[in-house]
Amino acid sequence: MPRDCGGPWPAPAKLNLFLHITGRRADGYHELQTVFQFLDYGDSLWFETPAGGAVSLQGGLPDLPPERNLVVRAALSLASRAGCTKGVRIRIDKRLPVGAGLGGGSSNAATTLVALNSLWGLALGSDELAALGLELGADVPVFLRGSAAWAEGVGERLTPIEALEEPWYLVLHPAVSVSTAEIFSDPQLTRNAPRITIRDFLSGAGGNQLEAVVARRYPQVGKALEWLSHYRPAQMTGSGACVFARFADRQAAEAVKRRVPAPWTGFVARGCNRSPLLDRLGALRG
Repeated sequence: MPRDCGGPWPAPAKLNLFLHITGRRADGYHELQTVFQFLDYGDSLWFETPAGGAVSLQGGLPDLPPERNLVVRAALSLASRAGCTKGVRIRIDKRLPVGAGLGGGSSNAATTLVALNSLWGLALGSDELAALGLELGADVPVFLRGSAAWAEGVGERLTPIEALEEPWYLVLHPAVSVSTAEIFSDPQLTRNAPRITIRDFLSGAGGNQLEAVVARRYPQVGKALEWLSHYRPAQMTGSGACVFARFADRQAAEAVKRRVPAPWTGFVARGCNRSPLLDRLGALRG
């Protein structure tokens, strides 16, 4: 009989609190500096382990073939790496929009790796999971590690940061989906930003250097930044499309959210220096 593996597993969103492109490597990937912080908001995944060895997915993105879905790819990669013949049925409740800069696909993949590593009894270490996750996407390792972090390289060299405040954020989605590949291939993208230090960032340095390119290609993102900046200093996360602003309390953020013009949407969430995924894993072990 299939075994229902309990309640949902969180796949939290992330914000890039700044993002600089400092160079371009010979393989075409970009060197960057950024800070990742999690949100207490995201997708949810359920796992059921059947007797057979098949991997199946319910929910997610309807136009994306299963073999290209990061959730399925993560499950199959983990099984292959560990020599595991067990199966799983996965159900996903998608709340994070695609092409939004919130890391939804990467977070889904990380949650799948963490959950199945435990539910299948594989006992792979965090370094092994991070290496496997990096093969799926540059943002996957930070979701696997589960700590707010300073990131360099393509985003895989992580230094935990415990000194970040955990404010309330209003995250605004301007009803467009941004192609990350399109933005990083734009000839007008700044690729030689001077490197800064963690101390520089904590003192207020840094911004998102992709904003100008994204706003030119996707004018609604520029309009969303302008609109939100009337209330609080705003910036874009990742390669867009979402923009965000920080607030001292939830009530202030909700008040601005109620004014968001259609067809834009938004949500209010708390910044988290520890991923909710780690708490779910701890509850299972407990």
